[in-house]
Amino acid sequence: MTTLKSCPARVLSLALMLGGVLAGALPAPAIAAEPGATALARFDPSRYSQAVTDCDRMASHPEDPHRVAPGRERPEIDLPKAIEVCRAAVQADPKNPRLNYLYGRVLGYSGRGAEALASRQAAVDADYPQALFVIGYITLFGMNQQPQDTCKGAEMLRRSALQERVAGQLGFPRYVLAGLFDACPVRKDRQEMLGFVAAARRQFKGDYYQGLLADMLEEDLKKRP
Repeated sequence: MTTLKSCPARVLSLALMLGGVLAGALPAPAIAAEPGATALARFDPSRYSQAVTDCDRMASHPEDPHRVAPGRERPEIDLPKAIEVCRAAVQADPKNPRLNYLYGRVLGYSGRGAEALASRQAAVDADYPQALFVIGYITLFGMNQQPQDTCKGAEMLRRSALQERVAGQLGFPRYVLAGLFDACPVRKDRQEMLGFVAAARRQFKGDYYQGLLADMLEEDLKKRP
């Protein structure tokens, strides 16, 4: 298992900027693949029930592009009740990645991340975009009782970018440029990453800070061999 030895200063600054990305991300529209991008089957929410459950009402994440109910920030969630209704929702629809992600979310917020591992993995295995980014991020840094693994985190973050999650489209290239994934076999293609940044620009509607981050990434990627 690979481990994260350090977190460069520019990565910390990225984390602050990604806070704005996460706060402002809009649901990803269907966009044409950028030059150099790898083809990937787009996540299709219609394969799963879109019925709004009590779990959705109580635990949806505000930045989840595929949420079916208004999102709630952590302080707004009644965690014991949310765990109860999300457990029931997953038992009723165990293959639904949205519900698995939400169940994992409320368990994690309750300090019960170890209990969330199976649900997190189910959402990741289904390529649920929000889960790919969030679980990739906590895997990268070993947060919330998620086993730390740099290379597994890298793969999930790249997959989140391929699934058009803005935070992944900007975060994955930045971590590559910072050298966090140098020892990992994850694809680190310059043209693909420039495609991620270009695709992200289509989504954040001219936000100054997100645009500034995209500018920085493009400049650094173009210098990359």
